[in-house]
Amino acid sequence: MDLNKRLSGLQFLWLSLVLIVLDQLTKQWVIRVFDLYESIEIMPYLNFTYVRNFGAAFSFLSDQDGWQRWMFTLLALAVSVILLVWLRRNPVGLWRQNFAFSLILAGAIGNVIDRLIYGYVIDFIDVYVDNWHWPAFNVADMAITVGAVLMLLEAFFEQRQEHRND
Repeated sequence: MDLNKRLSGLQFLWLSLVLIVLDQLTKQWVIRVFDLYESIEIMPYLNFTYVRNFGAAFSFLSDQDGWQRWMFTLLALAVSVILLVWLRRNPVGLWRQNFAFSLILAGAIGNVIDRLIYGYVIDFIDVYVDNWHWPAFNVADMAITVGAVLMLLEAFFEQRQEHRND
């Protein structure tokens, strides 16, 4: 039997683990080195600024009284389980899709760890132009974003490939 037929997308979990560790290490560094809202310029258009996000992307629902912590935690855990099932079912050869799923899984778990331990997500990467600042984010958020973009690109190119083969 061909080894690739037996291997699943779970082979990509190493990537998730590396990113979860990197995410948590960077957040621990921020907690140790920075005071809340403290900011240092890294280069033009990029600061490290310690902020706490009680909501989701772009601080969505951050002004609520705490129920959103558990909703976002449960949502991220549900998505993580779905991604693990998909990785298990995917053959290892679907590397682009497995790569994307592993990135999203890492980001979801990285932020769930924060929500469970602190009740909020630690963000610190501040990208700006003049006085306009993109909402602060972290390594987990980058993994989710890159993974989602890769999933969309994969779906788009796979669909175009299918149309060419018809």
